[in-house]
Amino acid sequence: MTSRLSRLAVALVATAGATLGVTVANPAPASAAATICYNTSQAGAYAGTASQAASIWNNATVNLTLSANCGSNLRIYQITGGGSYAVRTSLGNGRVYIDTQQAAQYSPLRIMTHEIGHILGLPDNYNGNCSLLMSGGSAGTSCTNPYPSTAEANRVSNLFAGTFSATDRSADVFRDSWPSVLTPVS
Repeated sequence: MTSRLSRLAVALVATAGATLGVTVANPAPASAAATICYNTSQAGAYAGTASQAASIWNNATVNLTLSANCGSNLRIYQITGGGSYAVRTSLGNGRVYIDTQQAAQYSPLRIMTHEIGHILGLPDNYNGNCSLLMSGGSAGTSCTNPYPSTAEANRVSNLFAGTFSATDRSADVFRDSWPSVLTPVS
């Protein structure tokens, strides 16, 4: 009964406001997209690549916006040796490490977009299919596709809409998506 009276009161106020030429805002809040602030202060030569990867994720998903240097939900680092990897501390939070040696062999943009995908809740998929971003390095050095598939993008959108539950452990480390740097055979 109280809910019905509240709706009736809102309707009466809106009608009276419209009659008087006053606009009444909708009291129901709109659902807001999650914003992930990424920090590239330690990304070195890969700061621009991080911005490109963020743009790819922003265009592929809904309920999510990656924004540069507005905070530090996601920190991006340039490293040399040890392989590229991601450490997700919780959905949308963590660190991405881009190995300069691997980025010289594989597409740096594919590596960056893939590793950010882990921070956004996606696991590795080692099936070698270049059309799947999360197949990582298993698709080979000739694969340069930096775009998530529709299914991958939808999964991220649903995670950030709260439709799916991410298996959220205290920290997830995603290593070995990219095979070791090839050493020349003598």
